[in-house]
Amino acid sequence: MPVSLPPALESSLDLLCCPTCRTRRLHPGGGALRCPKGHTFDIARHGYAGLLTGPRATSGDDAPMVRARDRFLSTGTYAPVRDTGARLAADAVSERATVVDVGCGTGYYLAGVLDELPGARGLGLDTSVRALRSAARAHDRAAAVAWDVFRPLPLADGVADVVLDIFAPRNPAEFHRVLRPAGRLVVIRPTGRHLAELRGRLPAMVTVDPAKEQRLHRALDPFFEAAVTEQVEYPVTLTGPAALDLVAMTPSARHVSRADLDDDGFPPGEVTVSVLATAYRPRRPGAGASAR
Repeated sequence: MPVSLPPALESSLDLLCCPTCRTRRLHPGGGALRCPKGHTFDIARHGYAGLLTGPRATSGDDAPMVRARDRFLSTGTYAPVRDTGARLAADAVSERATVVDVGCGTGYYLAGVLDELPGARGLGLDTSVRALRSAARAHDRAAAVAWDVFRPLPLADGVADVVLDIFAPRNPAEFHRVLRPAGRLVVIRPTGRHLAELRGRLPAMVTVDPAKEQRLHRALDPFFEAAVTEQVEYPVTLTGPAALDLVAMTPSARHVSRADLDDDGFPPGEVTVSVLATAYRPRRPGAGASAR
């Protein structure tokens, strides 16, 4: 039996283009999205569209990581981070904005922006089909699509008012292409103090590269200029299970030993949450650092 088209995905079809031939229009039919040239992409029964094909189609967070992420985010520990991202996005656009979350995960941050913008619509992109199952139901105005940030995005030019990039990889040229001239890119990334206490307990955790900010600036500067940057930093006391979920939901889960993650004696303790949140304006063509 064909899968019905979720309303949020239906309202986002005008944003999408065929990733195979770049045709501007996709239309639903027989439980799939189709382009005029005959390329077909399944709509999963969980509600997301599977535009991503090829060897990386099943990459991204696995099921245990997604379950850990859902549990941890439900505690509200990262709510100040989500609130800051939502405010930076909402300050620059109208309530009827189009918001694209690249590397959306379970849709937690996208849902926060949509709550801040009552008339907005959202589209989340991620490689993890497990995460997309959550993202497709994270908000009634959020659609979800399987895609890889490192490839040209399956979006038409200039369709987004906001692009979110929160704890996710970046593709600056594509972000610039899909944003409207008056749009905003919101990037949230960890500082060197983020989760320092946990890294002290688990040295195998992924660390924050001290040159991360310089690399971010070099990558974005040809395409964007920073409008405002805020630091969000606060201490939280985590229970043992919450701390384990926090580790298990990140790439560190692939580096920390199973014995560490399964340790019933992992003690409660204070941990520092520390991130930088920046809203960027798109540069006009030829106005970036590459033109100077």
